[in-house]
Formats: sequence, C-alpha cells, structure tokens
Amino acid sequence: MFNDQRATQMLRIGQDADFSDSFCEPLALTSAYSFSSAREAAARFGGTEPGNVYSRFTNPTVNTFEQRVAFLEEAEAAVAFASGMAALSAVVMAFAASGCNIVCARDVFGTTLIMLRQHFARYGIEVRVVGMLDYDAWEKAIDSDTCLVIVETPANPMQHVADIARLSRMAHDHGALLLVDSTMLTPILQRPLRQGADLVLHSAGKYMDGHGRCIAGVVCGVDALMQPLRAVLRSQGACLSPMNAWLLLKSLETLELRMQRISANTLSMARWLDKHPNVAAVFYSGLESHPCHDIACAQQAGFGGVVSFEVGMSQKEAWAVMDALQLISIATNIGDTRSMVTHPASTTHGRWSPEDRMSCGIGDNLLRLSVGLESLADLQQDIDVALKTALDQKSRSLQGCSLLETLE
Repeated sequence: MFNDQRATQMLRIGQDADFSDSFCEPLALTSAYSFSSAREAAARFGGTEPGNVYSRFTNPTVNTFEQRVAFLEEAEAAVAFASGMAALSAVVMAFAASGCNIVCARDVFGTTLIMLRQHFARYGIEVRVVGMLDYDAWEKAIDSDTCLVIVETPANPMQHVADIARLSRMAHDHGALLLVDSTMLTPILQRPLRQGADLVLHSAGKYMDGHGRCIAGVVCGVDALMQPLRAVLRSQGACLSPMNAWLLLKSLETLELRMQRISANTLSMARWLDKHPNVAAVFYSGLESHPCHDIACAQQAGFGGVVSFEVGMSQKEAWAVMDALQLISIATNIGDTRSMVTHPASTTHGRWSPEDRMSCGIGDNLLRLSVGLESLADLQQDIDVALKTALDQKSRSLQGCSLLETLE
C-alpha cells in the first residue's frame, strides 16, 4: 500500500517558496493568509499591526496596483475596486449621508446619474444635477449641505471640459469634496489633484487596461480620505480580483506610450472628420473650434482617444454608418488598442430621457468613436467608405421614392 502521508505532503510541500527574485510581479491568487501566531492574527484583524488579512480588502497584487496608480496621480494613496461604478458607489457610501446633497454634472457617464438618482436618492441623499459648463448653476446648487461635487472631465461623449480649479474653489467654500472622474485621460494626460480635486476616480478597465480584458475601478487622494474608502471596501466587498490587478499592472507599463499614440491618432482623426463632407459636426476638445479648447489646453497634457461626430439627421442614418464599417468594431467600451464605435443615444445613455440626452447634446445621429492603435489611414478609409455607402443607400432610396411619385 502507498503511504497515506503523501496526501498531507502533497498539500503542504512548496508553500514557503520565495518569489522575491521574480522579475515579473508575482500574482497572489489567494483568499486568505497564514499568520505566525494567534496574537498576530488578532493584531492584523484589529489593525494594530500591518499585513494582509483577507483578500476582500488586502491583497499584495492589488496593493501593488494601488501604489502604482497613486504614484501616477501624485496621490498619497489609492483604493481599488471591482469596477468604476463600485468605486463611485463606495465614494458615496463613505462621504454622503441622509440629509446631505450631491451636486453632479449632467454630462457624465450614463450609469452614474442612474445610480445617483434611482438608488442613492432612496436613502435621503438629494441629487442636484447641473449643466457642466453652467458655473452660475454650480454656484447656486452647492451649499452648506453639499457633501460631494461630482464631475467627469472630459465628459463622455461630448468632450465638454470642466474647469477643475474653479469647481474645487466652489466645493471647498462650502466644505464639500470634489470628485473628478478622469477615466478619459488617465494620469498621463491629466492630474486633477494638481487642480484642487480631492478625489480622482478611474474606470480602470478602459485606458488603464487598454486591451478590453478586465473591469476595475480605483480612487486616489490623500490617505485621510482613502481610509474611509477602505473601510467601506472591507464591509461592502466590491474588491478588485488579484488576476485583474495583475493584468492592469502589466498594462500600466505601456500606458504612457499607448496614450501618446492614441491621443495623436485621435487628434488627426478629428481634424479629418471635421473636413469630411458627410460629417455634420465633430466634438473633440483638441479642435480649436471646440468651446472648451482653451481650458483643455490649460489643464491637460493631451486630448484623449474619444471623438464624437454627427452623421445625417436620424438614428437610422447613424446605425447605417455603423453597420457599414468593416474594420472598426461596434462595441460600447473605450480605451482599447482596437478602435470601437457606438451609438450613445441607444446604448451608454439609452436609459436617459430624451430631454436629458438633448440637454447634453446627445442626438440620435451622434456616433462615438474610440480610436485605437491601428493605422490611421486604414481607420479613415473604413469610415470614408461607410459614410459613402450609407449615404448612397439613402440617396438611392430617396431617388426611388421620387421616381414613384413621378410615375404616379
């Protein structure tokens, strides 16, 4: 018979392997941690000694990702979450309470307003929504009961750019915190803490990952503000998985190169679209014609990888252009190495009322393009052919209708 002790040895041998000389960061795929004694376990759980406790809120791989993002944002600390929306939810849970109000720009990611209005408002938190560029409205909305001021800049998808320093002064005059969603630019192209923001949020599965592999969120700021967030994470449990944190660490190594190339590609694409005879309007803060161009130049180191443009007059025409594309993918993400297009009115902002969409300029004929790393000439050719194909079909349809009317 075989020695039964092999089963024990099979489970235990190699547990103390040393990965300290590994050139690539080790991936800590573990839920729990071993303690040297009962006293150490109690001390770590009680927070009197540093060290890992449980991967819901402490994990070496996730911690490395947090440290790296904090460094990029010039922040004291960062806390990572399972998604950007999980991060935003944690911010509200940490810093808002019944009886206070949150002032949020209307020009934000569609789900942000849905969450604030439909979910957190149920707990006695008033949500005040203002036009992003209406600073008089900001002044009136922010008062002594305001706990959070929330803005996404540049805004998705219309590329409106908020004056971060100005909003910071307004918020701080009333003792409120300013949260800036800087997903669209990453720390490579914008660092809101320099402009007076208290908290910076990233939906890290966008440009930080850059390869469409994972979902993640992260919030940066001073350590005193990160502690309440980590306390929420410990109980809430919307933690970033170690695997996704490791993927993000690998992506951060190329973030600067990707953002520089994507931003340059998108500026060239925006200028090309702006001159295209079949494009009605282009929205990109890198264009001198954009109303926020000056403030974008003042507080950003680039303009990012998203450009929106209008085609035709209707959703039918916008969809026809999308369906005619052969290279660019139809997808609702942004920040990938591959270019993607979506129709915001029926996808990312589809749960908004038509009135809310129009107040932000999101019409039925608007397309949002996330420019990737492909050859710019190939992307332009794909769009040019799609625009001509879609419009030719419409032209032939109109000619057919006119011919029928003539025959009748």
